Amino acid sequence: MPKISSTAIKPGTVIEHQGSLWVAVKSTHVKPGKGGAFAQVELKNLIDGRKLNERWRSEDKVEQISLDQKTFSFLYEQGDALVFMDGATYEQIELQKDFVGEDQVRFLQDGMNVQIQLHEDRPIGIRLPDTVVLEIVEADAVVKNQTASSSYKPAKASNGMRILIPPYMEAGERVLVSTETGEYMRRAD
Repeated sequence: MPKISSTAIKPGTVIEHQGSLWVAVKSTHVKPGKGGAFAQVELKNLIDGRKLNERWRSEDKVEQISLDQKTFSFLYEQGDALVFMDGATYEQIELQKDFVGEDQVRFLQDGMNVQIQLHEDRPIGIRLPDTVVLEIVEADAVVKNQTASSSYKPAKASNGMRILIPPYMEAGERVLVSTETGEYMRRAD
């Protein structure tokens, strides 16, 4: 496994530290006026979710881990488990909802392709597409001459999520929503 300089650690970098796998959440490089430069890195354990703050000198080396990425299709929900299938081998895997994260579970749709990161054939992380198409099932009425507030109105999407949409949109329209922020992006084609 390649060793990288601690100054090369960026958010999303996966490293081996203290005998476990960690992903960098935040990374700050500091060059104080007195003393040597160092990297202050906030890490999250990929196995159990613990957090850790580490400080490495700029000359320190860390072990970078490369993860395999495979495309899986979401099939169905079974209790607290989510079932995914590898399109190439038809192999199915189950991931717990808390592993995927409640913020991402709400965006899953039948047949949706996701990227699952694997380390030695063990799931480590999951990435959804950047955007998802949702249908507006409920939209609040627009209050006329309401210029003091924002130009968006609350609405309820088909997955039960509340989002803000432009005032001209109504129930039944399809919109593109960011899976990262949960915000309305634009009208779906």
